[in-house]
Amino acid sequence: MTIKLTVNGQLRQLDIEADTPLLWVLRDELGLTGTKFGCGKGLCGACTVHLDGSPARSCSTPVSLAEGREVTTIEGLAPEGELHPLQQAWVEHNVPQCGYCQSGQIMSAAHLLSYNAAPSNDEIVAAMSGNLCRCGTYARIQAAIKSVSEHGEADA
Repeated sequence: MTIKLTVNGQLRQLDIEADTPLLWVLRDELGLTGTKFGCGKGLCGACTVHLDGSPARSCSTPVSLAEGREVTTIEGLAPEGELHPLQQAWVEHNVPQCGYCQSGQIMSAAHLLSYNAAPSNDEIVAAMSGNLCRCGTYARIQAAIKSVSEHGEADA
C-alpha cells in the first residue's frame, strides 16, 4: 500500500503495509532513530512523536493513521543544527542519565508548553505522567520544563 505523510515538514511516500507501526517506519524506513522503542504497547512514552501537534505513541500507531498528517519527531523539533529550548534546558539541568526515554519526554513537554506556556508544577507532573524514566530523573525533567516556561522560550 502507498502511504503519504509529512515527516518533519517533508512529504514522504512509502510502499508499506498499512498496519506497520509508525515507529518502525520512522526508524527503519526513514532513518529517524531519535524516536525509541520502549515497551511496544504505548505505555512508557519513549516512542512519543507529534501527529498534527498532539502526542502519539508511535509504537502502537499504525502508519495508516498518520497518512495525510504532519508527523514531528525529535529530529524535527528544532531547525537543523539548533537545539529547541527544551533540548537546551535538558542539557543545562543534566536531565539524561541513560537518555533512552528523553526524546519521548521532550516531545511530551513540547506539547505541554504548546498549549500552556506557564504550567504549574502539578500541571507538569500530570502532563508528563505518561512518560516513564527508569533512571528516575523526574525532578530534573520538571526543573527543565519549568525553566523554559519561566524564560518564555516555549514557542521557539
